[in-house]
Amino acid sequence: MDLRVQRTRKNIRDAFIELRSRKPIEKITVKELAEAAFINKATFYQHYEDLYDLSESMENELIDNIISSIPHPDTLLDDPEQATLEIFGAFSGQTRLLDILFSGSRRSVLIGKLESRIRNLMLRKYPDYEGDLEKEILITFLIQGSFHAYLKHSGSGRQNSPQTVRLIAALVKRLQPFPDGLPDENTAHKS
Repeated sequence: MDLRVQRTRKNIRDAFIELRSRKPIEKITVKELAEAAFINKATFYQHYEDLYDLSESMENELIDNIISSIPHPDTLLDDPEQATLEIFGAFSGQTRLLDILFSGSRRSVLIGKLESRIRNLMLRKYPDYEGDLEKEILITFLIQGSFHAYLKHSGSGRQNSPQTVRLIAALVKRLQPFPDGLPDENTAHKS
């Protein structure tokens, strides 16, 4: 890619992050972004369809970088405790950018993208999991549940984040797949 194009894209992205750190995506205009990036609107549209296209591009890039830094993201069902620690560890280095890009209406997008990427990795390693209702539900529950619990209980200052992550990891360890299949109704009611 041409150096000028790279510099322009970097300016657009930096300006977008600055604006997103102060307001929701719905309140940002292309005109405002172009001014902050020292470009004109036509230049912006040469690179992106709209602000949501820019946001989507940056979100996907961030999620891909995070997933690629997780040593074993496909082991969520084999060793959910370790996988949870690795996933949250990979996220911890990106919290500021995650908080900016996935704030407000974009928060739920983060968890959905994460689940989709990890699910795809797992299905590549274990293709027989596809269509297995128990495994599909467990993957959703581990990822969605862990992140919702983290967001709710990690605190605004993130001071108790490590403790929250350790507790979540310990809890998901209990959710390893049933070795003999799902318990029958009688067994489930006795617990």
